[in-house]
Amino acid sequence: MRQTVRHIGVSLTAAAALVLTGCSSSAETTAAHPTSSASRFPLTIENCGRQITIDAPPQRAVSLNQGSTEILLSLGLADRMVGTATWTDPVRDNLAADNAKVPRLADNKPSLEVVLDTEPDFVSASFASTFGDGGDAGRDQFESLGVPTYLAPTDNGCDGKESSASNADGARSEPLRIEAVYQEIRDLAAIFDVRDRGEAFVAELEQRFEKASADVQAAGVPLAFWFADTKTPYMAGCCGSSGIIAGAVGAANVFADTTDEWPQVSWESVADRNPTALVLGDLSRRSIDGDALDSKIAFLESNPVTRNIDAVRDKRYIVVNGGDMNPSIRTIDGIEKVSAALRGWGLTN
Repeated sequence: MRQTVRHIGVSLTAAAALVLTGCSSSAETTAAHPTSSASRFPLTIENCGRQITIDAPPQRAVSLNQGSTEILLSLGLADRMVGTATWTDPVRDNLAADNAKVPRLADNKPSLEVVLDTEPDFVSASFASTFGDGGDAGRDQFESLGVPTYLAPTDNGCDGKESSASNADGARSEPLRIEAVYQEIRDLAAIFDVRDRGEAFVAELEQRFEKASADVQAAGVPLAFWFADTKTPYMAGCCGSSGIIAGAVGAANVFADTTDEWPQVSWESVADRNPTALVLGDLSRRSIDGDALDSKIAFLESNPVTRNIDAVRDKRYIVVNGGDMNPSIRTIDGIEKVSAALRGWGLTN
């Protein structure tokens, strides 16, 4: 679930004079198996209902969400990044040294002006809403200035996600698949001309997925995934990243009957569905009650509606980062944590 974001008011200083590598309308789509690096560019790929063309591998990239940032860092591209923004958690430990080399433009959503001041030649995001005005309009703003953009195939209309009047995180008409994360890695690796690194990283994630899910069948074990908010909690619906996690271990998400990615539900409905274990997001932000792990547990164990839920009575809490519940490479982290907890409690076959 994306965090609440704010605009940062900064005057536009670079947009008028921005001269960047643009998208060539005459560029040909690269061959499936080019024989040399030179033959791969200009590169045109299909991305979220639009074609984007990259004239040359980016040298001044900005990533607008942590999920996108951690993929670029994992591909060894810190030296080609000029800014990051919209963070939900501390960066993964293995990426901390490289991340320290890249300027952080904003903890939350940056303004268009702040991004343009870095003179980017490429901008990527995990969520459509993170682009300047959100969605296609935001991407159009960048691309009208000659800055190609990339949106993760895990969000928006890219992967069966639909807007929802009741939930800003939307509903999915089709369940998210981990292959969408792998596609994002491969797309970005192609754009930066580091395809071998992309394939190696996908193989590493596939191996971790297999190891965490092998011989783990928590059939009939009901789980609930709580992101935030003690008053009207955001609990994971059927079809987002939490659905991948539950499916990998063979468990049942108690709110799998809703297609909203993060529906707000009542505590009475949680108690009625009585999960055996609760997956709790320990969010680094502290904007509302129920962000931090300790506030979640204190609420659960003191509230008369929740304290008799099986998971609370037995203190079966599985602690994950907020980012583990977003569709990203951290989804694999979430699978590993849930698998280890269920194994430790003897809840797997």
